[in-house]
Amino acid sequence: MNQIEFYQAKLNYETDAWDLYEALNDGKPIVVIDARSADAYALEHIPTSINIPHRTMSEATTRELDKSKIYVTYCDGIGCNASTKGALNMAKLGFQVKELMGGLDWWKRDGYETKGKRGVPGTEVVCGC
Repeated sequence: MNQIEFYQAKLNYETDAWDLYEALNDGKPIVVIDARSADAYALEHIPTSINIPHRTMSEATTRELDKSKIYVTYCDGIGCNASTKGALNMAKLGFQVKELMGGLDWWKRDGYETKGKRGVPGTEVVCGC
């Protein structure tokens, strides 16, 4: 693989908080998946996200999901690999997947709101989904 192929592949499989925010607000066919535990999701999560812990991803738990959409997985941040495990699981199940670089940590660093018991105000997500 040459450099151009490498960086193109990276952009095909990763996204950052700004790009995700813009895509959500532009109504792109994206579903955000919090791949952490249900308890972690309840404390704080990205608005519009759904919670499917990576350990529970299966044909049964993803049956209702639309395979024509792009799924973006995330977890806490660079010290957590739940988003990578989730992306791998979703890809194995036949979904188009990207991983959110920096996870919830970088989402908040960029100033975007979060929801949940420990949710924080920030730039509001006005999803055109």
